[in-house]
Amino acid sequence: MSSVSIRKVQKDYGAVSVIRGVDVEIDDGEFVILVGPSGCGKSTLLRMIAGLEDISGGEIRIGERVVNDLEPKARDIAMVFQSYALYPHMTVEQNMAFSLKMSGAKKSEIDPKVARAAKILSLEPLLGRLPKELSGGQRQRVAMGRAIVRDPKVFLFDEPLSNLDAKLRVQMRTEIKALHQRLGTTIVYVTHDQVEAMTMADKIVVLHDGVVEQVGAPLDLYDRPANLFVAGFIGSPAMNLIKGKVEREGFVVDGSGLTLPFSNAPTATPGLPAVYGIRPEHFMLDDAGFPITVEVVEPTGSETQVMAQIGGQPITAVFRERITAGPGETIRIAAQREHAHLFDAATEQRIN
Repeated sequence: MSSVSIRKVQKDYGAVSVIRGVDVEIDDGEFVILVGPSGCGKSTLLRMIAGLEDISGGEIRIGERVVNDLEPKARDIAMVFQSYALYPHMTVEQNMAFSLKMSGAKKSEIDPKVARAAKILSLEPLLGRLPKELSGGQRQRVAMGRAIVRDPKVFLFDEPLSNLDAKLRVQMRTEIKALHQRLGTTIVYVTHDQVEAMTMADKIVVLHDGVVEQVGAPLDLYDRPANLFVAGFIGSPAMNLIKGKVEREGFVVDGSGLTLPFSNAPTATPGLPAVYGIRPEHFMLDDAGFPITVEVVEPTGSETQVMAQIGGQPITAVFRERITAGPGETIRIAAQREHAHLFDAATEQRIN
């Protein structure tokens, strides 16, 4: 196991800057997920850790070693790709053993490592099969097994679940998390799926346009987003972001005159243009609340999502109750003031 230290790292392609001074500290044995929209630089950063991309500036350390100029094979890392990258003419056992064989390891050393990895990943009945005889989830486990046998200091995962169907993704999330708990090895994992990040990570790094927007534990980011980007990106359904102004009596919604409550007095002058953030589950049905006109109702069984508008701005509310109102009908709701967030409309930073 080993820590990973990323300090002021940059990546330029000519005049285009893709990674712009990123700082991230990853502790020994930690499961860290790099998350962000397509094009934010997360896969590029992972490839720089692996040595598959040159570093334009800054420093990357794995353990105590600066690895900027080290070849990938000298970094003692193992990478699991989105495409699995299995050799089609080799059996599962041969695929898992291949890297050890190429490094000159003896059969007496290879066989126990392959057997251990196969047991961890429940691949023992599949060792004699070819990749074409496996399901997508089984292929992904083989790719993980090939990494495990190397016993690396750091595992790198590049969107490993993106080729799987929804049900299998949930299963594989659980398997990867359980694998980390068993092995205790440092993992750096890239995904654009914030649900994966929330459910799997010890720590999340949110990237946007090549910079780090926020770093923290999943629930810290969920409960205290640092800015509008993180607020809108983390959470499913997304946080409601309502435009208006901060006034002494509360937050006044643009175009409606409606006032929404908040608990903590912001460090802002009255009249400041701002954005009121509240998650869909932090609305509640309340006969004394403000009216909303229902546009769409989506029952999911355990809860009901309601899409509506406030002052011409769309909102989503999630209720445990079953809503019978149809499109065009009115229901009354209230916002839970203790869960409200306020962001400066100009800087997009949190102000309370």
